[in-house]
Amino acid sequence: MLQLLKKITQKAGLPPGDLVHVGDRKVERVSIIRIEYDGDILKEEIIAGPELMESVFESSRVNWIIVNGLHEVDIIERIGRHFGIHNLVLEDILNTVQRPKMDVFEEYAFIVMSTLLHGRQQGEIRSEQVSIILHGNTVITFLEGEDGIFDGIRERIRNGKGRIRGEGADYLVYVILDTIVDHYFFGLEAVSEKIETLEEELITDPSPGAVKELNRLKRDAILLRKSAWPLRDVLNSILRDKIIFIGDGVIPYFRDVSDHIIQIIDIIATIQDMLSGMLDIYLSSVSNRMNEVMKVLTIIATIFIPLTFIAGIYGMNFKYMPELEWHSGYFLVLAVMGFVGGIMFVYFRRKRWL
Repeated sequence: MLQLLKKITQKAGLPPGDLVHVGDRKVERVSIIRIEYDGDILKEEIIAGPELMESVFESSRVNWIIVNGLHEVDIIERIGRHFGIHNLVLEDILNTVQRPKMDVFEEYAFIVMSTLLHGRQQGEIRSEQVSIILHGNTVITFLEGEDGIFDGIRERIRNGKGRIRGEGADYLVYVILDTIVDHYFFGLEAVSEKIETLEEELITDPSPGAVKELNRLKRDAILLRKSAWPLRDVLNSILRDKIIFIGDGVIPYFRDVSDHIIQIIDIIATIQDMLSGMLDIYLSSVSNRMNEVMKVLTIIATIFIPLTFIAGIYGMNFKYMPELEWHSGYFLVLAVMGFVGGIMFVYFRRKRWL
């Protein structure tokens, strides 16, 4: 949370629309990829600069422009100026801690959302912002880095699989949103696997390391909820409002994405309940273990109480104690102490206290 506040305060005192990158630098250089396609033609190229995109508006085909990296503010500003994007929208694009939302303008629609990236080796879940501009037959996506989340879409376009090559830019926006939402299921699967392993560990062998892992999973669940919950409002806005940039034929696909979001939110709620219950499991396991230890120590102390009493009596060494003159008194007292201890041990065993 402190790191988040530090990022936000970078813009404190600046006028609205002032462009400042808020976030981490994820790539060395900003790169721009342009994909132009229809049912028959496909062109894919790397654009050296925003000034080379004049041909985008001249084409009647679907144009998908992918911007990887946000730290070079001048490039983002030139792209915005080329497509007539408002400075407040560019400010939201550069602010990578932006809450997911959707804004509709006269010439374009703006969607900002978070995608989840799961590191298989490190086991960490992190969130990155994805901004989408739907401008006529052009879709512009702004990514923080090059994580390959859209490689599957690009492959489908190259191979002509599915309906994507025969549909418009609004369908491409649906495919992008659907891909982002699908990545949430990977994060949920990873968290669920960790929960199953951790739950067994908390029951059999609770340790401080397990509590540390539990707290990390709670942070992952908070990140999942914080990223997924606003997406429901974004999809509801698309389904509820009549947006001229999205055709009626594509609305059922967005409704399917909305159903997935609701399913994700329900799973996240279940995960949070399980994590809360796992803390109770840990406390109960530690308490039970402590009770077992205290029970054993208490029984040992109880057995030795009468033995200590006998040893204390015969340890006083008064002159006229008759037992002091017994030839086998020492061994007799030891036998009595052993007998008393054995009787108490058998009694505790029959009561199942041991």
